[in-house]
Amino acid sequence: MPELPDVMLYLAALEPRIAGRRLERIRIASPFLLRSVDPAPSELGGRMIVGLERIGKRIVWTFEDELFAVFHLMIAGRFHWKPTGVRLAGRNVLAAFDLANGSVTLSEAGEKKRASLHLIRGREALGDLDPGGIDPLAVDLRTFGEQLRAGNHTLKRSLTDPRIFSGIGNAYSDEILHAARLSPLQLTSRLDDDEIRALHEATRATLSHWIGRLAAETGGRFPEKVTAFRDGMAVHGRYGQPCPRCGARVQRITYAANECDYCARCQTGGRLLADRALSRLLKEDWPRTLEELESMKRRG
Repeated sequence: MPELPDVMLYLAALEPRIAGRRLERIRIASPFLLRSVDPAPSELGGRMIVGLERIGKRIVWTFEDELFAVFHLMIAGRFHWKPTGVRLAGRNVLAAFDLANGSVTLSEAGEKKRASLHLIRGREALGDLDPGGIDPLAVDLRTFGEQLRAGNHTLKRSLTDPRIFSGIGNAYSDEILHAARLSPLQLTSRLDDDEIRALHEATRATLSHWIGRLAAETGGRFPEKVTAFRDGMAVHGRYGQPCPRCGARVQRITYAANECDYCARCQTGGRLLADRALSRLLKEDWPRTLEELESMKRRG
C-alpha cells in the first residue's frame, strides 16, 4: 500500500500536471471503484482542479466550488500518466481522468478490487473521511509522546493506526522502529522519555529521508514503480538478509496477511519474537534467541 512517502511522491508528480487545469471528463471502467453518489462524476467535468492535498494515505483533488475527488489506492492501486483520451484497455484499468494535456489513469492489480474513489461535496463532508491521526512530520516531541501514551498498544500497531498517526503503514513502520532500535511489540505504556525521543527522531528522519530519496530517484518523471519494497530499506522485505547495522539476519513476524520485519540484535536484545504460525507449530521447540535459532539451523 502506498504510504506517506509514496503519497507525497504522487502529489509532487500530479501537481504540475493537473493543478490549475480543467478536468474534461471522468471515465469509470469498474463499478466497484466509485463509493459515493453525490456529486455525480459528470458534475466534475469542465471544472478547474485548484489544488491537491493528503488525508492520511488518501490523495485529494480539490476542485472549484468545494468539490473533491478522494482516492484511496489501498494495496495495489496505482496512478499513471498517459496521452489524452487513452483507451481503457485491460481489466486492471479502473478509470481515466482526462485533461487537455494528458490523462491520469488508475489501475489496480489482482482480483480483489479495494481501491476507492469518493466524490465529495463540501469541506465539512471531506472531513468525515479523516480518521484523525496527526501528521508525523509536523508533530512536536511533546504531542508525539502524548499521542503514543494516550492508549496502550504495541509500537507496530500505534505507528500504523491512522487514528493515531497519519500515513504510516507496514513498510515504513518497520524502518522507523529499526532506526529507533525499538521492538515492534513493545507496549507504548512502557516507553521511557529517551525511547519516545528516539522514536520521534526516527519517525521524522526516516520519512523525510524516503520522501527526498524517492523524489531524487524519480527526477520529475511520473512514478511508475511505487512499491512497499525498496532497495536500501534496512529491514522491511529483507527477511533472512543481513541487517545493515549489525549483520544479524533480519527476522519477521507473520500475522493475518501482513508481516513485520525486524532485527533481533538491534531491536529486541537478541530475543526472537514469537511468530504466530511457526511458534504454534514448533511449540516448546520455538527458539527464543538468535543463538538458539542458529543452533537449530546447524543441527538441521
